[in-house]
Amino acid sequence: MKPKLYKSLLYSMVGAGMLSLGSCTDLSETIYNQIASEKYEFTEKDAASMFAPVYSSLRNFYWAWYGYADLDICTDMWVIPLRIGVGWGDLYINLHEHTFHSEIGHFSGLWSNAYSGINACNKLLADEAVQESEESVAQLRAYRALYYYLLFDLFRNIPLDTTYDHPDGWLPEQAEPQEVWDFIISELDDIKDKCGDEVEMGQINNYTVHMILAKMYLNHNAWFDDHSDDSYYRKCVDELNVIIESNKFSLAPNYADNFKEDISSSPEIIFGIPFEYLYASGNYFANLWMNEAGRATFGFTGWATGGGAALPQFLDTYDKNNDTRYTDCWIGGVQQDQSGNTIYVDGQPLNYTYEIRSTDNPGCYPMEGYRLVKYEIKDGDWGTSYDDVPFFRYADVLMMKAECLLRLGGYNGETEQDAASLVTQVRQRAFKGNPDKATRTVTQLKGGSVYSYGHRENIAQQDEADNWVTTTEGGSDIELGGLLDDLGWEFLAEHHRRQDFGVSGNSNAVQGLHQGGAV
Repeated sequence: MKPKLYKSLLYSMVGAGMLSLGSCTDLSETIYNQIASEKYEFTEKDAASMFAPVYSSLRNFYWAWYGYADLDICTDMWVIPLRIGVGWGDLYINLHEHTFHSEIGHFSGLWSNAYSGINACNKLLADEAVQESEESVAQLRAYRALYYYLLFDLFRNIPLDTTYDHPDGWLPEQAEPQEVWDFIISELDDIKDKCGDEVEMGQINNYTVHMILAKMYLNHNAWFDDHSDDSYYRKCVDELNVIIESNKFSLAPNYADNFKEDISSSPEIIFGIPFEYLYASGNYFANLWMNEAGRATFGFTGWATGGGAALPQFLDTYDKNNDTRYTDCWIGGVQQDQSGNTIYVDGQPLNYTYEIRSTDNPGCYPMEGYRLVKYEIKDGDWGTSYDDVPFFRYADVLMMKAECLLRLGGYNGETEQDAASLVTQVRQRAFKGNPDKATRTVTQLKGGSVYSYGHRENIAQQDEADNWVTTTEGGSDIELGGLLDDLGWEFLAEHHRRQDFGVSGNSNAVQGLHQGGAV
């Protein structure tokens, strides 16, 4: 328990519901509309009830239906196609094909949840009792800046509101992007040494603040569509070096350690969002991807829709014989249950095929497409709904620094070769069986992508001869295409890919994104 108001975020994040109910027989709850102005030593229950909306809004932003985690659908890794005889498709196809419209629920949902979090921060920051705790104030300002960073990345033109009480008839107005940028940077600069060094799930520490600043600087030129000033890459490196030189973080021994149900013990996690099925569930990747019969492979008991499918063009990019991230993340082929028996569906083996037909013309049959298994699925669990989210991890620090060094041609005594060494360092744990394959060179990282971008669609029905419609757009002309490939393998399904394309600042990469997959 922190002094006065600050409550450990781990327990706050599991929801005000658990804390307000108290027990199954006592359904009374304490409603806090206003905090008393006099000093009061709040209990953990008091503090958690008041602060919970700040933290729960981030949980909802990330894993509510139509949440932030879905947006990798817009990229070249995976898709939710029309499932012939099942459904899906609709807005998910729009996202994949970039035919955006106002009825896509992600836009309103992300907007509402982010501003709910901002409003909760503003309400508490306006209260005199909260202002008595410097660390509580710093945490609230940090969370508010995080929400604004996410909104700025997604929408750019957004209202900037830092007050809770407004006059009757008040309506928010869009601020100029530069004004929002300046506010986020100013807030983070002011509090980056006031959030504490403790690394705890859900808690924004000083290193999290440095990470948000680094993300802001890395993305600046792409966001403002101005690549004339490379100073922001230098500023990014400076923020990342604070994290590196703290020696508080290291790469986890195994890639999969970062995607367990409980990731609090991973030395790699800088900022993670804790989830727990009964009180704070949210991660539904297993449920989204698995065929209903395929639940028997893992023994999970929750719903399964079989919607998601890997894009074979992305699977093609892996070094499948050496990179263990391929098998850590994907399953395909004929499926067995936990006893090793083949799973049958309508008399046919459940077989996740490598290829998929198309997104919507005619779509995909239920068994088509490899399935994501990156997040831990335990026997008896309700899918992956218990799994924490690694929002910022140390591998990202190293990869971001590598990108900046490559863009700068070196900085502050470090060279492009140091960039290659950083990427190699991240890759090593995935190539333990053949360490030489982990090595990446400057030429490889600055060269083109190995992704074969283009239109790839089989318009034949199931009982007809294949009728492939294909174009080849290539990937060899993508700036830092080799680095882009490494980012894809490392950060699959971690809310990373959409921003990676934006940061490239390369129209060819964006064109590749539009063309990628069976669209």
